[in-house]
Amino acid sequence: MTLAIADTKLDLRLLKIDLLAIGQEARKAARALALAPREQKNAALFAAAAALRARTDDILRTNAEDRDAARASGRPESFIDRLTLTPARVEAMAKGLEDVAALADPVGETIAAWERPNGLKISRVRVPLGVIGMIYESRPNVTADAGALALKAGNAVILRGGSETIASNRAIHACLAEGLRAAGLPETAIQLIGTTDRAAVGLLLEGLNGAVDVIVPRGGKSLVERVQKEARVPVFAHLEGICHVYVDKAADAEKARAIVLNAKLRRTGVCGSAETLLVDEAAADRLLAPLIIALLDAGCEVRGDAATLAVDARVVPATEQDWATEYLDAIISAKVVPGVAGAIGHIERYGSHHTDSIVTEDAATAETFLAEVDSAIVLHNASTQFADGGEFGMGAEIGIATGRFHARGPVGVEQLTTFKYVVRGDGQTRPV
Repeated sequence: MTLAIADTKLDLRLLKIDLLAIGQEARKAARALALAPREQKNAALFAAAAALRARTDDILRTNAEDRDAARASGRPESFIDRLTLTPARVEAMAKGLEDVAALADPVGETIAAWERPNGLKISRVRVPLGVIGMIYESRPNVTADAGALALKAGNAVILRGGSETIASNRAIHACLAEGLRAAGLPETAIQLIGTTDRAAVGLLLEGLNGAVDVIVPRGGKSLVERVQKEARVPVFAHLEGICHVYVDKAADAEKARAIVLNAKLRRTGVCGSAETLLVDEAAADRLLAPLIIALLDAGCEVRGDAATLAVDARVVPATEQDWATEYLDAIISAKVVPGVAGAIGHIERYGSHHTDSIVTEDAATAETFLAEVDSAIVLHNASTQFADGGEFGMGAEIGIATGRFHARGPVGVEQLTTFKYVVRGDGQTRPV
């Protein structure tokens, strides 16, 4: 039976005892998963996908409870959208599990192999990380994605979702547990911390007496900053998505319009949503007004510099803070810059190294942007909303890593592995 803690304010001592037990069970499960064959892991994923489909009505009902509670607490609609599940989104979760199952199994893959002059044969082989602690906010689909990716990569995972989606997370986790049972794998491979007590986060960040090998945070800036400050184990840094679209003087106007509207408004609450529009001053007369008016007419608030303010009376003056703000809402800052060099300089100063796009028909300018913008994902003539592991063909992701440690960009099954060296000999000894 998967360990979970009741949603009550527990005595810290008892909470610690329970969490340490979760860590111990996760460590045992990780050893079993590291040796589990691909077919068994895939069977668990397919069974979990079937359970999600079979329990869709129950999942939607519990999700409605979370939405009602969020509205009652005064959460904005952009926040409500992030936690909302629909039949289509539940189906997407189920399909995501099947997509992960269809991926090649990274565990046991030989990354490189060579032979030394003394006859030693050396291989670098992928192995699981071990136990992953996943801390996330507001998105219940992360429960399914994180569980699936960790399982496929042979890791156990301890999930700690936000209080705003506690009912939804439990319902989705029950489907994952059903899949593990059906495949004969330990249910403790995917565990959910069910308490909303914030002390649980601190205990998880301490590593549960060495049980946790890595922490993956996914959420707002305050969460990620807390994790980076307090964690006693390695962290995959998933910082805020201050994403930019730069429209160059050589951009196709219609292409630029479609990309900018999609990048900002397809889903405003995702980390790949564009937060700043940059327009080349050499083409501002041709491109700026159509883009700004299109955004305004689509219901997006625009906060602009002096040139942008002159386009339309509906534009709000931008402050210095706007250039460094992740709105996660139908708001965008807009600025005219001196060419691609100006765009690169602005992104370097204010960006979060997440995802940035250039719209241009000039191949040389595009290559300059792609080479010089230091972000995890850079795009040419494409929406920033493609910043998603599923869109990269990775089945799913547990976040976009913006740091440089171990993984960068979408974190999928390959990024949830490390490697070891396997050396085969025939009696070799090292000379004195």
